Amino acid sequence: MPKLTVAVLFGSISEEHDVSVKSAREVARNLNLAKYDPIFVGITKGGEWRLCPRPEPGWEDADSRRVTLSPDRAVHGLIIADDAGLETVRVDVVLPVLHGRFGEDGAIQGLLELSGIPYVGCDIQSSALAMDKSLTYLVVRDAGIATPDFWTVTGHGHVDAVRPVYPVFVKPARSGSSFGVTRVDRPQDLAEAVEAARRYDSKVLIERAVVGMEVGCAVLEGESELVVGEVDRIRLSHGFFRIHQEEKPEAGSENSTIVVPADIPAEARQRVQQAARTIYRALGCRGLARVDLFLTDDGSVVLNEVNTFPGLTSYSRYPRMMAAAGISLAVIVDRLIAFARGGRR
Repeated sequence: MPKLTVAVLFGSISEEHDVSVKSAREVARNLNLAKYDPIFVGITKGGEWRLCPRPEPGWEDADSRRVTLSPDRAVHGLIIADDAGLETVRVDVVLPVLHGRFGEDGAIQGLLELSGIPYVGCDIQSSALAMDKSLTYLVVRDAGIATPDFWTVTGHGHVDAVRPVYPVFVKPARSGSSFGVTRVDRPQDLAEAVEAARRYDSKVLIERAVVGMEVGCAVLEGESELVVGEVDRIRLSHGFFRIHQEEKPEAGSENSTIVVPADIPAEARQRVQQAARTIYRALGCRGLARVDLFLTDDGSVVLNEVNTFPGLTSYSRYPRMMAAAGISLAVIVDRLIAFARGGRR
């Protein structure tokens, strides 16, 4: 059987550029080269698309050839430019290892839909919906899952500091990880927190803090079922969880430890996993997602957020939860590619 040509996209102009590169590095290490012929396309922080041998340090300078994903379905792949002219390369499937804006918000998915190339992960609608936390909350509430109380501030709208019940978290409504997130305990600090969030998004979410432990659940879609990984728990020493913002996240966090499997009762674990399945389906997700939740003292499950292309780095939560359930990253990649080619609506 001939090998499949897999285009791995990584990088991007979003604030999660560096995390994307690290995720792509782990994907590259776990691609079965007996089955796949990978092409690595790195997107620089300036938005240039470049061909590179692998997503290793210095990839930006490893190959000067520019590359474009063609929206022309007759091409069904990449257009590579060099001094000799243009070359087209047909691609069987695209693996967009992109996080945050322009990766998880439906933008790259729109280009991929135009191209006609099968791709891994959520489609335009579910990506855009899950990226906007306020819209996610509305859909998930309708599916019977609790969410935090929240308010939105758009554009340069007035911030009513008296309205919330403190403490609250202020965050960009459409951004990834913890960039621009601030905990606010006093009304006089709210306006400054809103301005910090506006550096990442014009739409800002103000949500009432949920008292409970932070837990998560990885979801992987196969031909006939949803597979969930082991539930994890974020053990905090102080502050709040700021994933991917430490100087050396591979060495651990200054205020948090991830416990996998989560040290919670079996019944609570099952409730978290079922909530993750319900949320995944309600949002129309495809392929994979990581659902982050709160587990309160009374056993209630409350949504935190949904990541439609979660981090796949050596220290990321998604592969660790799946590994605890006996599913390696190599198997995850295999299943995602197979599902993208055969299971997409």
